Amino acid sequence: MKKSALIILCLFSQIIFSQKLETKILLKDKISIRALQLYDGKVWYSGTDSKFGYVSLRDTADKKQLKLSEKNLQFRTLGQDQNAFYAINIESPAYFFKIDKKSLNSKIVFTDTAKTAFYDALHFSNDGFGFALSDPNGKEAATSSLKTGSKLWQKCPASCLPEFKTGEAAFAASNTNIASSKKQMWFATGGLSSRIFRQNIKSCGWEVFDTPFIQGTSSQGIYSIDFYDDKFGIAVGGDYTKQAANINNIATTHDGGETWQIQASGKNAGYKTCVKIRPKSKGKDIIAVGDQNIEFSSDYGKTWTKISDEKGLYVCEWLDKNTLIFAGKDRIVKMTLR
Repeated sequence: MKKSALIILCLFSQIIFSQKLETKILLKDKISIRALQLYDGKVWYSGTDSKFGYVSLRDTADKKQLKLSEKNLQFRTLGQDQNAFYAINIESPAYFFKIDKKSLNSKIVFTDTAKTAFYDALHFSNDGFGFALSDPNGKEAATSSLKTGSKLWQKCPASCLPEFKTGEAAFAASNTNIASSKKQMWFATGGLSSRIFRQNIKSCGWEVFDTPFIQGTSSQGIYSIDFYDDKFGIAVGGDYTKQAANINNIATTHDGGETWQIQASGKNAGYKTCVKIRPKSKGKDIIAVGDQNIEFSSDYGKTWTKISDEKGLYVCEWLDKNTLIFAGKDRIVKMTLR
């Protein structure tokens, strides 16, 4: 009886998410978007050709786009605190742009001139602490931070961070290889090694944990993480050169990132660039997107159902428990789960 009920429930879940997915294009433009933020009823984005802008969720005719620089910069990061947005271009020199939320005036507030500068992600915790992750300089981790209440970004001393292993770096796939809770912050790496770095926000101390994730070449590893609380988190990724490969590319943790359990190995739709836990689901419901499709899990990442074959989407965010915003190649899309 219980087994029959479970089968019916799984079938019902698949019907809901395959037949009741409503899609609306919010923005079309010649741009590649790998970072977005939600604020004031609008989707804010950064992307290629130095572009930054927004489109309203209420009226798609209400939109605005700016070029933050006359240089042809590529942005794969975007973060926000109470008063401003921040965007950092990939490659060196890395310019930290601050965009005032009221006036939309922008200025460069920090420049990382290291030859190895390549900022993969930018994240703000709920208390306003900003953290930006760059590829390492040799084995030295390269990060920059904006302390709560401060106006200046500063490069974190290498002595304050654990060393990277040879061939270990991060992926600028969707601005989501950093996550935080009230007590902790995490970032994920890939390449020859794929690990989880965890910081105690109060003490600023760091720990590093190995994972069973696919790793060993420059294209393999964790591309995106999300945490529901201090304990439960999920990591997705794979190999962007072999996007159909689906072995050891999804993992979950129940102890704050110390240990990871591989999920659905060989039983998912492959490479993923972004993962987000559904609000108020306690980690049970999860969405994941890659270049080739979108998948949904309703059992803490143990099993996955492909709900869309939409291609060229790289990043996503929950607007509410039934609505998602996706962005990627030349567009921003709203999807509603009915």
